[in-house]
Amino acid sequence: MGESVVFIGETPAALAAIPTGSVVVRSTFVPATNTITYVEGQDYVLDPLAGTLRRTSNSRLPDFRTNVLFGAKNFDHSRYPGFGNTAFFAFVDYAHAPGVPWPVQLDQSALLTRSRARLAEGGPFKVVAFGDSITAGGDATSPRLIFWQRWAVHLQARYPLARVAAVNGATGGDSTVQGLQRLEDKVLKEKPDLVQVGFGMNDHNRGGVPPAQFADNLRTLIARIRASTDAEIVLFSAFPPNPEWAFGTHQMEVYAARTAGVAAETGCAYANVYNNWQTKAQRKKPEDLLGNNINHPNDFGHDLYFQVFLKLGL
Repeated sequence: MGESVVFIGETPAALAAIPTGSVVVRSTFVPATNTITYVEGQDYVLDPLAGTLRRTSNSRLPDFRTNVLFGAKNFDHSRYPGFGNTAFFAFVDYAHAPGVPWPVQLDQSALLTRSRARLAEGGPFKVVAFGDSITAGGDATSPRLIFWQRWAVHLQARYPLARVAAVNGATGGDSTVQGLQRLEDKVLKEKPDLVQVGFGMNDHNRGGVPPAQFADNLRTLIARIRASTDAEIVLFSAFPPNPEWAFGTHQMEVYAARTAGVAAETGCAYANVYNNWQTKAQRKKPEDLLGNNINHPNDFGHDLYFQVFLKLGL
């Protein structure tokens, strides 16, 4: 599972679900030779009824109180050199009782029939991931942990006759406005078979793109992709940034709803990242999931995206 947590002193940190047994707490999302495995009783205390972990006073677990953004309100990140959460995460494996199904993602296979046929037939199959810094892989600790890279590996394993190639067409800082400007170079020239389109974080920021224009821009992107290629399209929503970040309008639910609406209107597949992220975040701090403590998913956050894509039915 590798659920990510940051610890604030000895304040209990909630897990997304209640464990049914012991937990494993380590320093990296993927176990490696340099991974630290923390010891219950020495580094942390588990409260199995509350579903929380508490850092001990002499723990080896990082203390988030030493993060430069700890306690900052309405912050401008540019005034905090060295911001970021990567060094503060612990990752937890545990079993839990069955509850509400997660992820909740409607099967989109009826909207991806050409992709399925091409993959099953075998031969080259190119996926282009198009969007902003989230799609570009911001704050994933390894390229192989970026959600669309993992999805491409999954598709290759599921369709062994295919030769799946995944191309990063995303650019950090882009909204749909810059996306339209870069579409020819980043997507159309690649002659893709499938395009993953993920915008919204920068559109939703202060001074960004109003929701109605955001939706119109998505429609234009889709129309241009379809006019120049035979690619099928998956639109996917984003998650809320840190609520204390000064540059967010904190209306991501509006942009997620617009993304879902455009997908339904245009017959594109839709990956519901927003709702599934919010389900996991109900018991968790924003800092637990944000790699840069602002608006990038950490390795576990990329895994959340990946789990949603697995449910598309391709």
